[in-house]
Amino acid sequence: MGKNVLKSLLLIGTIILGHEVSNAQDKIIDQVLAVVGSNPILKSDIETAAIDKQAQGITVKGDAKCVILEELLEEKLLLAEAELDTLITVTDNQINQQMDRRMNYFIENIGSEKEVEKYFNKSIVQLKAEMSETIKEKLKTEQMQAKIIAKVTATPSEVRQYYRSLSQKEIPEIGSQLEYAQITMLPNISEKEDLNIKAKLRDFKKRVENGDNFATLAIMYSEDPGSARNGGEMDYVGRAMLDPTFATEAFNLKLNQVSKVVRSEFGYHIIQLMDRKGEKIKVRHILLRPKVDPKELEATKFRIDSLADFVRKGKLSWEQSCYLYSSDKSTRNNGGLVTSQHSGSSKFEMSEIDPDVSKVIANMNIGETSKPFLTLDDKQREVYKIIKLNNKTKSHKANLQEDYQKLSEMFLAKKKETTYRNWIAKQQSKTYIHVDDSYANCNFKLASWKK
Repeated sequence: MGKNVLKSLLLIGTIILGHEVSNAQDKIIDQVLAVVGSNPILKSDIETAAIDKQAQGITVKGDAKCVILEELLEEKLLLAEAELDTLITVTDNQINQQMDRRMNYFIENIGSEKEVEKYFNKSIVQLKAEMSETIKEKLKTEQMQAKIIAKVTATPSEVRQYYRSLSQKEIPEIGSQLEYAQITMLPNISEKEDLNIKAKLRDFKKRVENGDNFATLAIMYSEDPGSARNGGEMDYVGRAMLDPTFATEAFNLKLNQVSKVVRSEFGYHIIQLMDRKGEKIKVRHILLRPKVDPKELEATKFRIDSLADFVRKGKLSWEQSCYLYSSDKSTRNNGGLVTSQHSGSSKFEMSEIDPDVSKVIANMNIGETSKPFLTLDDKQREVYKIIKLNNKTKSHKANLQEDYQKLSEMFLAKKKETTYRNWIAKQQSKTYIHVDDSYANCNFKLASWKK
């Protein structure tokens, strides 16, 4: 403990001296407001975080500086543990994706790049340089937090006990919910478009093999918004996380080899293997999506409209139609029933439903089949869709029979929060922590920050 204190005091002196020298012209000395182990939290850290939250439209309840300080105290505890965990890694690609998301949000909400520079009083280059380390630390702490609560589960008996312990005021009000099924149809791609896309990708492959840079071509031509800006680069992934045809080709490549043209559910690709670690690979790719002829779109609308008419007249059951004709592999074997990717539940509040669907389903009756409408599927392909409203419930107090999934999610969230708070308290007890007296009146979630 004594060594930690001495180390921290020496570090504080070094920081203040360093800032005093570097900012001599402006006569500004940054102030250390807290120390966690050997990691300081500066006044400028809190001010920067406050500006960042404001720029992202994040509001804070209570004293903003106290809330931000406690968040930073927690982050420093998590970061210290994450640095010791060799399984927690952050790639440049992850940092760049986060940075791009933040910068795009700033530009959308503040205005142009010039307005963002004016708001932060820094150039975009400076802003990105300063954000890089902050984002890296944030990603590490998020991984650490996820690891702490990864094994927390909720058993049915725990959920029942939790529900029975709630007072009438504590039992949540469940809004109106619906369950619906869908049938989707993909328009056909013309042979001419198919050949054209393949020819373009073969040309890219030849150019790379003749010395052109794959990453540059990906930035210029790839239609995968998630990876194109990073030169087509993807994070390390296992076989199960990839489209099967993409995975088969990618895992058979040699280092730096460029694949033949591969067709997946997302479109057409060429792939280059960058690295391999055990059962995971790192690749970059160029994706091109075939363009749909308007005539094919109209023909698809006619086909699915005829199918919907057959269903309404009882010539085909909904389930048969779905199994035989739906292009959605994830729902066609269970009658088209749509479930949440997050919770696995088939019950949705209106606000949780895709806007294209909610506009159609709002005025439907139970058992009714909709008219066809054009939308995008989960692979971002244009599809025509019909839906059937299976069930709709009214607003009510939650009960175990109808709302077990919702109650289970609530209890699990509470249990995870308790597990996380217990971990923080345990780490606090064995870590040197000092908070400046100017924050003595902060109403922290954990009073034990002020020792």
